[in-house]
Amino acid sequence: MKVMKPLPEIRLETARPALDERPLQKRVGLIALATDHTSEVDFRRMVASERVGVYVARIPYANPTTPENLRKMQPSLSAGAALILPDEPLDAICYSCTSASVVIGDAEIEAAIQAAKPGVPVVTPPMAGMRGLNAFGVKRISILTPYTVETSRPMAAYFASHGFDIQSFSCLGFEDDREMARITPVSLVEMARKVMHPEAEALFVSCTALRAALAVPGMEEAIGRPVVTSNQASAWNCLRLCGDDTPRPEFGRLWTKPLAQ
Repeated sequence: MKVMKPLPEIRLETARPALDERPLQKRVGLIALATDHTSEVDFRRMVASERVGVYVARIPYANPTTPENLRKMQPSLSAGAALILPDEPLDAICYSCTSASVVIGDAEIEAAIQAAKPGVPVVTPPMAGMRGLNAFGVKRISILTPYTVETSRPMAAYFASHGFDIQSFSCLGFEDDREMARITPVSLVEMARKVMHPEAEALFVSCTALRAALAVPGMEEAIGRPVVTSNQASAWNCLRLCGDDTPRPEFGRLWTKPLAQ
């Protein structure tokens, strides 16, 4: 039997180390779906830094992606927000689901999140997409979604209700967000070229599951016009709320623009 050496005396240091006010200067919360492969990765790439922390909570979600299933997430929003740095303020928080946001409604999402995080600026992907399009001063747009026709209809109504003239709307008919995440960025570039209406001033690509943020430079080169995507716009919106206006054109033309409310 091995004989243990006597444990050392544990000494409590009386001198206290200096404390920063926060570990990182800014805090961005992200509420992601349990099935989401993409949002957290995109936010780590586009938002997180030595200055800005990204803190994630996931909430239950079950496919298929239908308006009924999307609406079922609403009761989980307050609990999800409460799990992100409890009792500490955030500089912004994003609910990372575009289709659910238009089904539930921006105001309802904001109320649910602020019930747990009073006063925090709330970002939804369609809200960020609208702000991104406004930053370019455009009104005539094309929209591309991976959803079914049924799930795409609320998206069309959302942008039309905010004054956008939808020149064309195309959807891909997918019902599972995990499969949406497998669509290759290269194929999204080709889809952008195919669906862009000649009279449209910009393209909005919906869905936080899509790896569309990676494809933005290629899509913009293919169509010769600005491209705004769900995760690209949400990340841009959150970072601008953190006071970071640094142009980062590698993420698309939008990332050279200030935030337009």
